[in-house]
Amino acid sequence: MARVVLENLRKTYPNGFKAIHGVDVEIGEGEFLVLVGPSGCGKSTLLRMIAGLESVTEGVITIGERIVNDLEPSERDIAMVFQNYALYPHMTVYKNMAYGLKIMGLPKAEIDERVKKAAAILELTDEQLTRKPRQLSGGQRQRVAMGRAIVREPSVFLFDEPLSNLDAKLRVQMRLEIKGLQANLGITSVYVTHDQVEAMTLGHRLMVLNAGVVEQLGTPIELYERPASLFVAGFIGSPSMNFAEAKIDQEGRTVKISGQAALPLGNGGMPDHAGRDVILGVRPEHLELAKDTTDAVPLTAAIIEHLGADTLVHGHFGESKSNLTVRLDGTQYVNPGDILPIRVSPDHLHIFDPKSEKRL
Repeated sequence: MARVVLENLRKTYPNGFKAIHGVDVEIGEGEFLVLVGPSGCGKSTLLRMIAGLESVTEGVITIGERIVNDLEPSERDIAMVFQNYALYPHMTVYKNMAYGLKIMGLPKAEIDERVKKAAAILELTDEQLTRKPRQLSGGQRQRVAMGRAIVREPSVFLFDEPLSNLDAKLRVQMRLEIKGLQANLGITSVYVTHDQVEAMTLGHRLMVLNAGVVEQLGTPIELYERPASLFVAGFIGSPSMNFAEAKIDQEGRTVKISGQAALPLGNGGMPDHAGRDVILGVRPEHLELAKDTTDAVPLTAAIIEHLGADTLVHGHFGESKSNLTVRLDGTQYVNPGDILPIRVSPDHLHIFDPKSEKRL
């Protein structure tokens, strides 16, 4: 395993489009870093730059102790797992996994040992090793793709949305297998996904990208509990965070949504931002039914989603008809049109600047 360092990394295409705007990050030995963001945000481009499949316009990439900007992909001691498996259809599973080692010129006995060791780790049977990729399920083909990466014994694993072609149940299973595999092998890994649930469950740290800019870098819990911007707050968490225009009082002790009761601000309030217009954010799971309606927000239920363990209530509140989503216990039964008294916990309020969209 090796440390990966990206210093002021930028990518500009010949047509002038700037895909990556100065990324700085140090990925520690054995760390699992997940690049997450919407389609077109630059995460796959960044991964391909690390792999050597995209050129670097500006900045430095270091893997281990070597600057690798000018090295070919085969010289970087990395192994990549692609979204579409990228298996040779005319070769058996065994030959697919062994092919890269054969190109490297390793002895036949060592190739056989590495392939069988990887197959055992991935629970690929001897009979499956003799099959062609078309004779395997999607999950089995993804295991073969990972096996081909494992046999190389690289310093760094690169994963480019490897689970996006699988069905929902298989994605969950493979997600757990990848997490366990990376923990057992201890190989530095960089993983690209647009699925924030996948990112939260896999990564030691997450890097949230938006239009080629790093919005926030931190642990999953840090991003969930203290999102640095409106973008991160809305992207991390499912269902998404609720937002509403609000105003902090002149003493900085409460925040008020138009037409609603003032909500107390925890931790001594925000006196430095007294009187400011703000964006108030609160997650659906941090809203609850109020026993005392004095300080409650009246929510008019519109759409109900019964998910078993949870019930999601989508509705609106106040004269502004602002939308609100609440996550309730699955035992709660709600009908469209019901008016629910909703309590907001002051310890779970998120306040953002409406101009910069940064956290206050």
